[in-house]
Amino acid sequence: MDGDPAVESELDSFSLTFPLPYRVAFIIVLAVWAWGINLHYLYLIGIDVPSLIRYPGRPSPHHPTHHLSTYRLATVLSSIYAFALLVFWVFTHRNPDLVLAWDWLPLTYLTVLLGILVFAPVFKSLSHGGRARLRSTLKRISVGGLAETKDGRFGDILLADVLTSYAKVLADLYVALCMFFRSEGGGATARPDRSCGGTVVVPLVMALPSLIRLRQCLIEYGRVRRGRMTEATGWGGQHLANATKYATAFPVIVFSALQRNSSGGQPPPHHYYQAWIVACAVNSLYSFYWDVAKDWDLLLFDSQARNSPELKAFGLRRRLHIGPPGVYYVVIAMDLVLRCTWSLKLSPHLGRIADWEGSIFVIELLEVFRRWIWIFFRVETEWIRNTPGTGLDVDDILLPDYHNHNIQGPKYEDDD
Repeated sequence: MDGDPAVESELDSFSLTFPLPYRVAFIIVLAVWAWGINLHYLYLIGIDVPSLIRYPGRPSPHHPTHHLSTYRLATVLSSIYAFALLVFWVFTHRNPDLVLAWDWLPLTYLTVLLGILVFAPVFKSLSHGGRARLRSTLKRISVGGLAETKDGRFGDILLADVLTSYAKVLADLYVALCMFFRSEGGGATARPDRSCGGTVVVPLVMALPSLIRLRQCLIEYGRVRRGRMTEATGWGGQHLANATKYATAFPVIVFSALQRNSSGGQPPPHHYYQAWIVACAVNSLYSFYWDVAKDWDLLLFDSQARNSPELKAFGLRRRLHIGPPGVYYVVIAMDLVLRCTWSLKLSPHLGRIADWEGSIFVIELLEVFRRWIWIFFRVETEWIRNTPGTGLDVDDILLPDYHNHNIQGPKYEDDD
């Protein structure tokens, strides 16, 4: 039914109140707040995130901290968002015809949001250095690039990993723009037509973040092979294994698209669904294992080391900064559940049913929440790897990134 003009105006209750462009904008603004909280809490426990991502420190105590600058930016974006949404509600009153007629308003806000956040080199008092860094990093990683360690490699990896969690959000952004600019249909606030622009475009958009990370892993593998291989660096196999993890997202997306695009209005072949379930299971479990064992350096899956008396608790590690052991166990369980949920969410064919729009939005929010939690533990792990006197052996250091964390990255104009 997607794309049929006869049903474009049949908006579900959720979309009448919260159209797709506003949902996309909400999750983008939420990401700014989440990053500010990441920076703030890690700062409070003594983890210097800017040094890890090679972002310059503040020149004097009179300059606002990095998390305060992020909060200021998030506050401005949120204020504009609230104003735009209230104006939309005032003019539409949940009337389907008016919701469709005023579709330009949420698109205008999206343009302002992306302009402030990424493109416009203005508002120099509004986290100018951070936005400049975001622009340069996005430009580099958008083609799968990866900075050298001294230039902010870890920051590139963090941002690219975040984009994998925003795969569906990016696809919805494309859908909203496509629906707005096409000559027929109900516009950007109509029921989302996830076949807009063709049957393969949305799956390609969702696959792009995983493709970016896959290429980064191959770049790291190439650097290891070209450099001096040691016991610490290994032969680069861990980077190939990491690339394989991102490649497991592609079968999920492909079999979802095959089910969605079955011809003749007939139900898709059952073997497509079976293959999709297998692909979801592989992607979810592999990603969960990598989160725990590699990204967080926890020893839960190491049958020999997980009972070591040197560990803070069973299956964890020697140094725990985020909180007590119970926090780690809760996060591990949560990561498993939400990893499985997110693999299901990668299915484009879920969007065929308008009544699911609210549920799809909730699942997108849950993935953003999972990634927000993941960042705390990923940054903590990188800090442990980079600070002296960790007490870790070479075999404990997975995907190492040896460097002096006092090296500064590119200089940006500091916030006032």
